[in-house]
Amino acid sequence: MNERRAGLAALFGAVLLAFIADPALAQSTADTNTEELIWGLNTWLLYLAIPITVLVEGILIYTVWKYRKNDEPQPTKENRRLEITWTVATAVILVAVGIGAYTVLAEPAVSAGATQELDSDQEPIEIQVTAQRYAWTFEYPNETVEEITGDSATVTRQSSLGESLVVPTDRPVRFNITSSDWLHAFHVPTMGLKKDAFPGQYNTLQTIVQRADRKHQLYCAEYCGSGHSQMLGTVETMSQDDFETWLANQAEE
Repeated sequence: MNERRAGLAALFGAVLLAFIADPALAQSTADTNTEELIWGLNTWLLYLAIPITVLVEGILIYTVWKYRKNDEPQPTKENRRLEITWTVATAVILVAVGIGAYTVLAEPAVSAGATQELDSDQEPIEIQVTAQRYAWTFEYPNETVEEITGDSATVTRQSSLGESLVVPTDRPVRFNITSSDWLHAFHVPTMGLKKDAFPGQYNTLQTIVQRADRKHQLYCAEYCGSGHSQMLGTVETMSQDDFETWLANQAEE
């Protein structure tokens, strides 16, 4: 196997792996813009890593095959040009990975700060998430429901408590996450959401839900005691009209 054949084999392997990986990476419409950003970064990193992996493994296989019958191996000769080349190439790759990762991590939907806002014309819905042994409480302190009867309108300030977290689509959602006792973690993996819950402190998590009529499993991702495995919840997504109807129904209860 000469060098040209080894290079062609490595190139063919990279293309083959790309075709195999692409269907696995292809996502239908992401449930949230947070998930979309994370999967986009993962996909980009994988496409960057596949050629490197194939190249390294190709060189390894070629070396093992070429020198498989060599009973008297000689010390490697110094090749300054080769050493400079792979050092520069490694630096370029690491810089590219760092820029790509930083770009995604700087997005408010991935790593929200107290003053960061999602790019949207609509006001975010505020939801207070409180973790306690071993359950979740969800409150909608700033949401209003308008009930119209004849010519009069009544505005009711609505709070909803329970294990089911309901969120609307196509509108920014801001979770203010805290704990009433000790350390927990709010984690909805199928929506790309995760944030620690500390007692006496609020951590902010923002997203925009993109798919309605879905139910997602909510977990506590931080071991918090004997009931940790039972600290579950459900996140239900609705269209904005259905969400307003749900709020109105909560007001009537």
